[in-house]
Amino acid sequence: MASAFEYAPAPESRSVVDIAPSYGLFIDGEFTEAADGKVFKTVSPSTEEVLSEVARAGAADVDRAVKAARKAFEKWSALPGSERAKYLFRIARIIQERSRELAVLETLDNGKPIKETRDADLPLVAAHFFYYAGWADKLDHAGYGADPRPLGVAGQVIPWNFPLLMLAWKIAPALATGNTVVLKPAETTPLSALFFADICRQAGLPKGVVNILTGYGDAGEALVTHPDVNKVAFTGSTAVGKAIARSVAGTEKKVTLELGGKGANIVFDDAPVDQAVEGIVTGIFFNQGQVCCAGSRLLVQESVRDEVLDALKRRLSTLRLGDPLDKNTDIGAINSAEQLARITALVETGEAEGAERWSAPCELPSSGYWFPPTLFTDVTQAHTVARDEIFGPVLSVLSFRTPDEAVAKANNSQYGLSAGIWTEKGSRILAVANKLRAGVVWANTFNKFDPTSPFGGYKESGYGREGGRHGLEAYLDV
Repeated sequence: MASAFEYAPAPESRSVVDIAPSYGLFIDGEFTEAADGKVFKTVSPSTEEVLSEVARAGAADVDRAVKAARKAFEKWSALPGSERAKYLFRIARIIQERSRELAVLETLDNGKPIKETRDADLPLVAAHFFYYAGWADKLDHAGYGADPRPLGVAGQVIPWNFPLLMLAWKIAPALATGNTVVLKPAETTPLSALFFADICRQAGLPKGVVNILTGYGDAGEALVTHPDVNKVAFTGSTAVGKAIARSVAGTEKKVTLELGGKGANIVFDDAPVDQAVEGIVTGIFFNQGQVCCAGSRLLVQESVRDEVLDALKRRLSTLRLGDPLDKNTDIGAINSAEQLARITALVETGEAEGAERWSAPCELPSSGYWFPPTLFTDVTQAHTVARDEIFGPVLSVLSFRTPDEAVAKANNSQYGLSAGIWTEKGSRILAVANKLRAGVVWANTFNKFDPTSPFGGYKESGYGREGGRHGLEAYLDV
């Protein structure tokens, strides 16, 4: 007999989104084939089915797109900010109108649960365009002096973990400040960017202001190194970020890099355990842990370590892994076979180095790319799983005795993107947060985002800030 608390499947309909069998590059307001005719396939991570065939951009296509953006820049940058704002407002409204379609598309192409794309990603995407539309005619009052000028053509490369949200983080401030854009989405998640190209046409955006180039790393490299690109914005791995920094060194290009992380989530002995456990789950298992600011290192005060771990394991045992289109699903699919292999290898390394692994009991689907929610105990700071970014649903648990020890362990990382603090004492929150070398510090919550707040890191987590008033500076000559 079924338990009263079992969930019946509640799948979102795929019929709300119409995916074409093939897509071209979006250059100068039109979809076009790649110059050499190359294409690649994008697959759904949860089923491994081919969703569509997409044009693969090469150097010649990058050059075409940059030239289109340069030509459009003259008129776009000359528009009054209030006129640019109208286009951004229009785009934001269309995103809201098509949010259900876009949420289903993102879930199919990325593998994350529909309740995340529907309730987190899409509202934030629209909010970023609304927010920066409001700044477009107020740049003189942004704190960067009178009459700040746009840079020119922005070359932007975004990752696969939040495809549409990362697009919004980059395109919205670029357009608001009068720049034109050439954007390359990740090769495993190209579809939402191509749908956004259609939104640009629907909004009547002038041709060439936004150009979308689907392709692989060679297209991204050609874009970053193109001599007529004035601004480079990259979100992705630290290794690629370092290569980009080297490639633009000595040029006049302005660069922002948002790279990897190994965020510390610090739980003190006075923290409300149930609330902290929910925050821990959100911190590391949101989007299957494929989040640069994930709280992938849990630091628990020794006196409450066992209590927190017991509560955490009970909670992980209730998470539902499966069909990402099911509205009840908590854990979706890993984005690609390559990423799943990396997660698996790092977890095996953790076990080989002596850390104790515990994975939530759950049945993995027979097709697609899946990994169960996992945590490691008996972890030291020397363990690979405590130092390397796994970028998956894997949590490393360490303990501490004093606030100073917690800060020392939290800061003992090559990364510096995010951190969390759980305590009832406001004075402790302020004292500890001021000592943490992290770009974002959450207090009694985790993974909360807002377009008005700047985001970025220190050390190998990159430099520059996106979001908020600070996000304007990266696209202005100040």
